[in-house]
Amino acid sequence: MTPEQTTNASSLESATAVFLGSRSRLFGIAYRMLGTVAEAEDVVQETWLRWQTADRSAVLEPVAYLVTVATRLAINVAQSAHSRRETYIGPWLPEPVDTSADPTLGAERGEALELAVLLLLEKLRPAERAAYVLREAFEYTHRQIATVLDMTESNVRQIVTRARKHIADERKVPARRAEQERLLRAFLTAARQGELAALEELLGADAVSTSDGGGVVRAALVPIQGRAKVAKFIASFASHWWVGATITWVEANGGVAALVSRDGHAYGLVSVDASGAEIGQVMWVLNPAKLASISAATATTTETTMGPTASL
Repeated sequence: MTPEQTTNASSLESATAVFLGSRSRLFGIAYRMLGTVAEAEDVVQETWLRWQTADRSAVLEPVAYLVTVATRLAINVAQSAHSRRETYIGPWLPEPVDTSADPTLGAERGEALELAVLLLLEKLRPAERAAYVLREAFEYTHRQIATVLDMTESNVRQIVTRARKHIADERKVPARRAEQERLLRAFLTAARQGELAALEELLGADAVSTSDGGGVVRAALVPIQGRAKVAKFIASFASHWWVGATITWVEANGGVAALVSRDGHAYGLVSVDASGAEIGQVMWVLNPAKLASISAATATTTETTMGPTASL
């Protein structure tokens, strides 16, 4: 090997080490912005390809460079994804990810990771989404975000403030994790048994049930709204949807969720967003493509079989 080849090999090895050290962060940014594993992985892969061909000798801060590339790529994907979501059959929910090994998914904080928050972020413009994610989850300064997004620092402050207000206006203060888990367990017990009164007691007055089947499996094509309507809707399929079901408690998006399987095949993931002692939103991820990743990640998790009289 010539000296030049040795130098190039050493440079690529160093570049690879930098990239691998930043990979979880890059994925965490892209996933929060896009809400799907495949799109986030595509962004990470494209970032790697660009890093390989970049003039790395001119890059003073490699991690900052990688974050900038990944964020801008994610903004581009988010812009095209918006039009695709308009033709999506039924409500769209983010794809759940297993966070048992990495509770914050590469971030400084586990912010902007819950399914309910990711759903709200979808209503923001991609650049606003990026600014919020970088600030709230990764604790980047306004100046750093301005560099990433090629904006003024003042503009970044404004859009982060608007994004925070959007989240605060649309979502009540979430209950603590232990209370979220208690409510989810109680909800599943009532749902499986079709107990209308128990369901109504758990749900808030403005509760919403959102089902994402993606046009692949049977699911409600619009969100169900209101305590009574949601309770009746859930009780209506209790006699057949839960038959032979097995519940696997999983760590999804930093919280507890229930992966529902039958004969070893996952067919739904159920999670709730609660405030105080009431459930404000029930999310049913039913699209098989969105269950593949978390199903594989939790394949070895201990399962609790739900028989006709089993208690959660």
